[in-house]
Amino acid sequence: MKKLTFNNGDKIDAIGLGTWKSDPGKVGEAVKAALKVGYRHIDCAAVYGNEKEVGSALKESFSAYDINREDVWITSKLWNTAHKPEDVKPALKQTLSDLQLETLDLYLIHWPIAFKPILEGFPQSDSDYLSLDEVPLIETWEAMLEAKNEGLIKHAGVSNFSIKKLKDLSSKTDHAPEMNQIELHPYLQQWDMLDYCSDNNILVTAYSPLGSSDRPDVLKADDEPSLLENEVIHNIANKHDATPAQVLIKWAVERDTTVIPKSTNAGRIEENLKSAELNLDDEDMSKIKSLDIPYRYLDGKVFETESDMYRDIFDEQG
Repeated sequence: MKKLTFNNGDKIDAIGLGTWKSDPGKVGEAVKAALKVGYRHIDCAAVYGNEKEVGSALKESFSAYDINREDVWITSKLWNTAHKPEDVKPALKQTLSDLQLETLDLYLIHWPIAFKPILEGFPQSDSDYLSLDEVPLIETWEAMLEAKNEGLIKHAGVSNFSIKKLKDLSSKTDHAPEMNQIELHPYLQQWDMLDYCSDNNILVTAYSPLGSSDRPDVLKADDEPSLLENEVIHNIANKHDATPAQVLIKWAVERDTTVIPKSTNAGRIEENLKSAELNLDDEDMSKIKSLDIPYRYLDGKVFETESDMYRDIFDEQG
């Protein structure tokens, strides 16, 4: 398995198991199936609502499969309701309790967006938000670093941050994010982001590598393109006697990112891991490079406010 290396020498497997959208009652079995066949990288988040089940599966698997905790990389994320500095550590401790862990390998600020701490679910009006003037990202970040200094997390990073936001945050701290987890796939290749992160020693994780077709309907567009049905991807898959999903996963690995495909099907979980054995050649990579649109499956519009508090979440409109 290819690994990516953090500045301190810690290594993370390039292919991990994503747990977003994994239904209660299924996610635990998915985690156990993944660890049994060789996964050593599990991606979680408080907002997914399934960390308790993941935690039980981790504990059971460590014992059943004789796996050392130190050999499994576990990531989680700080939700938008806990951006106030005093709320960061309680949120983290809840995640650690749910996952039955003493420390996380990586903790990420999930979105560069703040909700009021009392909010349950998603905002219904602008009054449910806190602006970034009220809770600057640097204050949230400094609380993350405090948690790292206390040994609650080994690495700190962000998710869904634009280059602009990364630059702004990094300019205010001596400890820049170590990871940016973002949407990446052939329809949204984000080469500028990869170059920026590479130049600044920031690793990148690709989420929604298969196009996230199973996400909630409220987050879907009527005419969105399908990655798994793309003819170029199918032709490359047929050439290598592989599946379209395996091609998409290995493409992400070839770009020196980690990638976290989600599945609760034991067969597909193992199939996704075997993407590591696929050898895409230069012609394959060139053909896939031509597919860049760019198209976001998760465009952040669900977080946009009627006022200008949160607009253009990814800073793409100039």
